[in-house]
Amino acid sequence: MFEDPMQWIVIGVVVVALLMWGPNKIPELAASIGKARREFDKAKKELENPMDALLQSATQPTTAQTPNPQVPNAQPQLSGDETLLKTAREMGIATEGKTKEQISQEIVLKASAKPAAPVASTEALSKP
Repeated sequence: MFEDPMQWIVIGVVVVALLMWGPNKIPELAASIGKARREFDKAKKELENPMDALLQSATQPTTAQTPNPQVPNAQPQLSGDETLLKTAREMGIATEGKTKEQISQEIVLKASAKPAAPVASTEALSKP
C-alpha cells in the first residue's frame, strides 16, 4: 500500500502539521497561504505589464472603495493609481496608452495652465 518512500514523507508532514497546529488552525493557514499567493501573482502581473494592471485595478471595484459604514458620509478610499486616473478623467485627459508618469505630467501641466480664481479681499467684502 505505502511502498513509495515519498508517500511516507507526505503522511509524516501531515501528521506533524496536525500535531503542531491542530485541525482548526490548518484551514486558516491554507487560506493565508492562498492569499499570499494571489498577492504575489498580482504583483508579478503588475511588473510584467503595469498599464494593463493599472487599468484593470481602476475598472474593478475593490473593498477599499466602499465607504466605512461606521462613519456617516465617509468618502471612499482610493489607491494612488485610482486617484491619478480619476483626476485625469475629471480634467479631461485621455489616459489610454500612457504611463503613470505621462499622466501625472499632463495633470501638472493642465493644472498650472489654468488661471487662478480671483480671491475677494476683505475690503471688497466690507464695502456696501
